[in-house]
Amino acid sequence: MTERIQNRDIRLIALDMDGTLLNSKEEISEENKRVIARAKENGIHIVLSTGRNFATVHEFAEDLELNSFLVTVNGGEIWDSSGNLLERNLLQVEQIKMMWDLKNLHNTKFWAITVDKVYRDEFPDENTFADYEWLKFGFDVEDDNARKIIMEELEKNKLQVTNSSPTNLEVNPYGISKAKALEKVCERIGITMENVMAMGDSMNDIAMIKSAGIGIAMGNAQAIVKEAADWITDTNDNDGVAKAIQRWVL
Repeated sequence: MTERIQNRDIRLIALDMDGTLLNSKEEISEENKRVIARAKENGIHIVLSTGRNFATVHEFAEDLELNSFLVTVNGGEIWDSSGNLLERNLLQVEQIKMMWDLKNLHNTKFWAITVDKVYRDEFPDENTFADYEWLKFGFDVEDDNARKIIMEELEKNKLQVTNSSPTNLEVNPYGISKAKALEKVCERIGITMENVMAMGDSMNDIAMIKSAGIGIAMGNAQAIVKEAADWITDTNDNDGVAKAIQRWVL
């Protein structure tokens, strides 16, 4: 498979964060910082492409001194280098109500992201759901059977379902993905997805890994992600991002 990706003209590197750019301590290693800085010096766009919301991403972007776009909430939002919102895709209030009922029916852990806040334990009153703008809903389900049932119900309701860990389900509006958002970023820059190297570890990274010129799975990635990738790098605790950039870009 490595023959297919030799000599690609990589102009943009799309990086998932949790389990990819960030190590187990949720830090960016010094080696990852050093190699990303070298890629930037060579004119490569570094785009964080994550399930996180803007508030929990921009400090890492600042730490890396990034000057390109940000893809947040699994592609639900696109931001420019100045922190201006370019696009936002919201869930419908009825969909939030349906997922809240599903969460209660199966007694699962959950989280949700509005444009203003990440909710985990506390949650707005059901009667006020319409007062918020909802970007994403997540379930954390230890029971495999319950997770399968919930996933089928979500897909039946025309929602985009991925995960960022083996036990969770992340829900966005149908058709929203990191890959779709990156395609729009590429259009703005004047390149194509063939000029992208995308790196990740979970199901919410598969679409961008498959559609990129070079798709990289982390050494700690879920098996299904490794199957989708062109190449597998080291783990997030062993500078896997830096090693992939060194191997394929620098």
